Amino acid sequence: MRSFATSYPLAQLSEALSVLSNKRPLQQGWSPRCLPNPSPDEDTWAVLKTTAIQEGHFDGTHNKQLPPHLAPREQIEVKVGDLLLTNAGPRARCGVPALVRSTRSKLMMSGKMYRFRPTDDFDPEFVQYWLMSPTAQRLIDAMKTGISDSGLNLTQDKFLKLPIPAPSLDEQRRLVNVLEETLSLVASAEQSLSSALLRTRAWKAASADSMIWKKGWPQSQIGDLLRQSMRNGRSDRAVRDGEPGTRTLTLTAITKNDFTDQNTKITTTSEAAARSLWLAPGDILVQRSNTPELVGTSALYTGERNWAIFPDLLIRLRADEQVIDSRFMAAALKTERAHRELRGRAKGLSGSMPKIDQSDLAQTQIPVPPRKEQAAVVAELESIERDAQAMMRGLETQRRRAKMMRASILETAFAGRMNMRCHPPLEEEGLDVQLSSLVMSDS
Repeated sequence: MRSFATSYPLAQLSEALSVLSNKRPLQQGWSPRCLPNPSPDEDTWAVLKTTAIQEGHFDGTHNKQLPPHLAPREQIEVKVGDLLLTNAGPRARCGVPALVRSTRSKLMMSGKMYRFRPTDDFDPEFVQYWLMSPTAQRLIDAMKTGISDSGLNLTQDKFLKLPIPAPSLDEQRRLVNVLEETLSLVASAEQSLSSALLRTRAWKAASADSMIWKKGWPQSQIGDLLRQSMRNGRSDRAVRDGEPGTRTLTLTAITKNDFTDQNTKITTTSEAAARSLWLAPGDILVQRSNTPELVGTSALYTGERNWAIFPDLLIRLRADEQVIDSRFMAAALKTERAHRELRGRAKGLSGSMPKIDQSDLAQTQIPVPPRKEQAAVVAELESIERDAQAMMRGLETQRRRAKMMRASILETAFAGRMNMRCHPPLEEEGLDVQLSSLVMSDS
């Protein structure tokens, strides 16, 4: 069983867990067809989404309402003290643990999660931290099965064979106290970095809004500013082994403004069908259907000609460059004011994905200053974008360092090499965090 280095004795996870009401150490949830909206109150039953389980954190607001015609299964209601773990999903989301420290009533586990509780010989916090550790995650990762990384499963039998360090209960609690003190400092650093990222994005957005909308320039409808008619894309199925295909954007490319191979798929769209759909530099793509927050999101394509086509859920705009710079039009559509107008035009039945159509987009108005002013705004916005990207790259680097620090702390703890001496500081750009209660002792 000793598949990793530790000074602690080891047990199998099955030996560390209590038997639950189903007479097994693990209990799986239920995945009925739910309403798309969350439960409106604690008196209405709901099923948890897997996003309710984040690493070491439970958030019961991530749920879907159980339809009134379905009877709840009270035996799988989540309770305080439950340990939950996702058992299906993309590789990064399969095997995520969280201890339920607080929860509202009438929340049921979904079929993509397990519930378990430790015996009296194991501290629940200790078990959670172990499952979060890089060593445990590597072992769990090797247990996952599935055809592709986008859809993996973790079976009960395999998970129950996971080894777990088994020091005395007093030692577990001492370790938990040190981990909580130390990791809270890392969490504080991460929160500061996340706040800085949000401020940077807000600064960039506010700058664009101010430069485009607050100078009193005359406005025109989008439909009057195009050199070609708008065009919806095409969505065919993904190719199967050996089939020829055409590279097609996904909505993620627009949401993230990231036109890379990672945000495409190869579809069966024929050469003839793709002929009028190939992207060209200067194309503006607008999401005509998505969540209420994302519908109307737009992005400017500046890549190679004929690299990919675009799907049916996108509308392509081609600006009349004699009147408006495509870069200015794209910047105007990305401002909160324009995006808010598009979201307001979106239509859809309750619970469905809201949609806009070409008419909604055509009637949306944006400022149209003289071409010289457009060029000046575009140049200033590009400068702001470069500065913002540089700041965000630096902040993301520091977030990765904080994540590595957390992993190192957990690795040290479960190797049995943690003591209470001074640890070197976690230095971050504009943020010094002194981690004063951890050091690796000589093993």
